[in-house]
Amino acid sequence: MNNSATLQSFPQHRPVTLARRGVVAAPHYLAAEAGLDILKSGGNAIDAAIAANAMLQVVYPFVCGLGGDIFMMIYEASSGNVYGLNGSGRSAQAASIERYQELGHKTMPTFGVHTVTVPGCVSGWDAASQRFGRLGLARSLEAAISYAEEGFAIGPGLHNALTTMSKRDDVHASWHRHFLPDGTVPEVGSIMRVPTLAQTYKTIVKEGPTSFYNGSIAAAMAEFFEREGGLITREDLAAHQADWVTPLSVPFAGLRIYEMPPNTQGVTALQMLGILDQLPLGNNPLAPETVHPAVEAKKIAFTDRAAYLTDPTHMRVDPAQLVSPAYLDQRRPLVDLQRAQTFTAAGSFTGDTIYLCTADREGNIVSLIQSNYMGFGSGLVVDDLGIVLQNRGAYFSLDPMAANALAPRKRTLHTLIPSLALKDNRPAMVFGTMGGDGQAQTHLQVYTASARFGLNMQQAIEMPRWIHGSPYGGVEEALLVEDRFPVATLETLRQMGHTIQIGDLWMATMGYAQGIMFDPTTGVMQGGSDPRAEGIAAGW
Repeated sequence: MNNSATLQSFPQHRPVTLARRGVVAAPHYLAAEAGLDILKSGGNAIDAAIAANAMLQVVYPFVCGLGGDIFMMIYEASSGNVYGLNGSGRSAQAASIERYQELGHKTMPTFGVHTVTVPGCVSGWDAASQRFGRLGLARSLEAAISYAEEGFAIGPGLHNALTTMSKRDDVHASWHRHFLPDGTVPEVGSIMRVPTLAQTYKTIVKEGPTSFYNGSIAAAMAEFFEREGGLITREDLAAHQADWVTPLSVPFAGLRIYEMPPNTQGVTALQMLGILDQLPLGNNPLAPETVHPAVEAKKIAFTDRAAYLTDPTHMRVDPAQLVSPAYLDQRRPLVDLQRAQTFTAAGSFTGDTIYLCTADREGNIVSLIQSNYMGFGSGLVVDDLGIVLQNRGAYFSLDPMAANALAPRKRTLHTLIPSLALKDNRPAMVFGTMGGDGQAQTHLQVYTASARFGLNMQQAIEMPRWIHGSPYGGVEEALLVEDRFPVATLETLRQMGHTIQIGDLWMATMGYAQGIMFDPTTGVMQGGSDPRAEGIAAGW
């Protein structure tokens, strides 16, 4: 097809970032700048990624924090290998379906102390820094400590999140003590300081990351859990460790795309890509002939997700079989190119996350995703530590027959999926987004826009997006689209049987995406950052 015609059809809201020595793309400008400073100081992509993540926990605490989980995918230039790091935590040893029923729960609670699982972020930082970092964890945390102590200007994202959270009746008093000590929501542009979080960072630097699981920080967290009636103990914290895992991959449009194995939904993204790879598409990314088969591939993949995906030690099938060529060949004929099909397991889009990516002059790449799950997570903050606790356990099911049924010390299914792509065994693209169940769907759209239609990184990120499922918490499936979609495309999709819901021009529901493309001929890196957030792609 004529790629130049396609490019002209997708004007950019922001310019693409071009650089040769390094790029850091993050959803907040201070985080991108913190990572870039590390690169300029002699650090590598791993050091920079941790620095950017630590800064986001200061300035974007409504989407990530020390009390959340982390996943990384790392490309090591010297070996040409792709590594996966699973930094997600497990449920408490005492967490069982029977115990939750005794506590009065018929379904998994959404917020509160019984949604908290062991936080995995710090162990993930430690494992990545020890194996691949250059400057050490202390250097990566310097900027975050400084801003936490000296203060930063509150942006619209944090202000809006604080406003929304402050109006909820079920928010724990510890959250109010930490974020709203004077009882009012600070205005945009006012200065916020988080000295307790700064002190926790300092303790991690002074006593080592193990203090989070076996030292003074662990003791304080365990005391907090006991006081609040939680199930997590010192033993649960001490038992945690991050795990190195082997990413899964499929070919797509000349690329080899890598995603994390379970307990993430990486398999889901790969199934969608693998199904779509051999199907005919329209003449541009937003043509109905492109969108329709992509949505149908999503339905098939989400049906498998509901049936099989969870902690891999509890799975009934080998995850690799779900993305094998033979299995994808069986699933692909389920796509009707003319009509929308009805499938179960629509999915929802709740969940708040940060995604960032980094690349250095040596060719190392990091794809990092980290989350509290739903906004500020459980709604609890560990007093005197500034640790916002995730509610990742809310994703478990109390149905003993469900694949993701709650069990002691089990990792729940995660929506978090960092990714990257190689071409001829060299870096081609690193990409990811926040957005809960919408993450895999955005992976599909952005990889399709770039690899099949030639859009640059910024264009692919800014392109109007769709997500299929239950956009507003209902039971009916619908295709939610941003109000920049071509009217003709929407009319054709309706005629094909899709239920369309039109949202705003730019929707946070669609996720905050970041990405970097690589030109193997010139060595130029092409960074893109999502205008749906407050980030940038910073390069040098």
